[in-house]
Amino acid sequence: MANIGSFKKSATNEFQGEITTLTIQAKGIRIVPKASRSNDKAPSHRVYRNGVEVGAAWSKRSSEGRDYLSIALDDPSFPAPIHANLFRDEDGQGFTLTWSRGRRQNGD
Repeated sequence: MANIGSFKKSATNEFQGEITTLTIQAKGIRIVPKASRSNDKAPSHRVYRNGVEVGAAWSKRSSEGRDYLSIALDDPSFPAPIHANLFRDEDGQGFTLTWSRGRRQNGD
């Protein structure tokens, strides 16, 4: 897993931070909770940069009982969406966005 972002949670339950990879240097990322969801599979959050929606997130719970956000980021410049997870840091002070490459199937 690679850490590709760091975030802080605001008083309004919004996450604010940045994403950095070899090709992406995006500051001012906001992960905003949705006031209502049309169904249980709908995103619980929307992801914005400079007021433009760039992704969605779903509230999840790990098998260890740890709450996190499963995030899908997309942009016309990406060859495919980026899937990552936002976890609370061990020190409880912030949140880290982690990414790992999906496993390849035999023959891929």
